[in-house]
Amino acid sequence: MDMNKTLVAYFSCTGTTRRAAQALAAAVDADVYEIRPQIPYTPADLDWRNKKSRSSVEMNDPDFRPALADKNAAIDAYNTIFVGFPIWWYVAPTIINTFLETYDFSGKRVILFATSGGSGFGKTAAALKKSLSPDAALVEGKLLNTGLSPADLRAWCQSLAL
Repeated sequence: MDMNKTLVAYFSCTGTTRRAAQALAAAVDADVYEIRPQIPYTPADLDWRNKKSRSSVEMNDPDFRPALADKNAAIDAYNTIFVGFPIWWYVAPTIINTFLETYDFSGKRVILFATSGGSGFGKTAAALKKSLSPDAALVEGKLLNTGLSPADLRAWCQSLAL
């Protein structure tokens, strides 16, 4: 088993984070894993203006953990795992906490990336750190919104000493 392999795991509802994850994986020759909820989100679920929408209810409860569709990510096979997601309410969707709490990331390097319509990472990394194994290394990473070329992505990864 090649322990130097890299995984790009991502959660995406609208395709924006999926495109960023696929571009990143192609740029660094990484495997890809989609973090999927057991119950897919509908457009109505994602309506942040509706306080009763599924995403609004979940994000108002920091302890809520949506169930995963599967637990098939081969985390043990990787030492570097990029974890990508859209920024929701200035943090990661709680399904990212579910993902990080489902697997043992001990000794792994977890590098976050996100897509966002306007907000930055804020306190996202600090909030997710609590969901990781204590000896996992968490790197905040960056926003990977549209327009990053493969060369830009490779340069960013080289700056991370990958």
